[in-house]
Amino acid sequence: MKIVIFVAHPDDEVLGMGGTILKHSQKGDFVKVVYLATGITSRRSTNFQNSVSYEQNENKTNEMQKEIKDLRNDAKRSCNILKVKDCKFYDFPDNEMDSVPLLKIVKVIEKEIKETKPDRIYTHHFHDLNIDHRTVFNAVLTATRPIGSSVKEVISFEVPSSTEWNHPIHFSPNYFIGIKSQLSTKIKAMKAYKNEIRNFPHPRSVENLKNVSERWGSVSGNKAAEAFEIIRKIE
Repeated sequence: MKIVIFVAHPDDEVLGMGGTILKHSQKGDFVKVVYLATGITSRRSTNFQNSVSYEQNENKTNEMQKEIKDLRNDAKRSCNILKVKDCKFYDFPDNEMDSVPLLKIVKVIEKEIKETKPDRIYTHHFHDLNIDHRTVFNAVLTATRPIGSSVKEVISFEVPSSTEWNHPIHFSPNYFIGIKSQLSTKIKAMKAYKNEIRNFPHPRSVENLKNVSERWGSVSGNKAAEAFEIIRKIE
């Protein structure tokens, strides 16, 4: 099976489905992760910190280019831990993907689909708080419309610190993948993002990732699981 995962930012793939990625890899499936936005520039500050000001000066802009490179190196290390075959980075503006014509993003996704010919696509949930996540979902849904697309399965996942922070929450999973044997490696892959992981009780903490996997495990009769919402499945 060929799998492509379209995410807005580096670390979204691990937070949402790191255990499932590893499980696909262990089964011998081809897995590719496509990162569409930089994941840095919306912070408007260096040292991976948020700034209350929207404006950026030239020096900060230049320094943040180095931080984007560092984040991408973390992503490559994380992908290597999860045995991902390929990863690709694009430069859409972080937390401002809604400022880009949707067609431009759709064309990038269509190009990736044409090159890889995936059997299944994973992407963000349509109701995430993060605007980039919602934009990526809309672009994926457009690029995979049934007429003219070879993609038979489109599946969405949650991202802690985005999906559950929207109100009201509409994530209604109907597909669960047990990750008991993969959970420790998922945690290791998340730790590769040294500037993105947080301390508990932040949703991007090690403790919470374990809590979330155990919660979905209890829902689905597993020790640990990741939850998904099937958007389209054609047989």
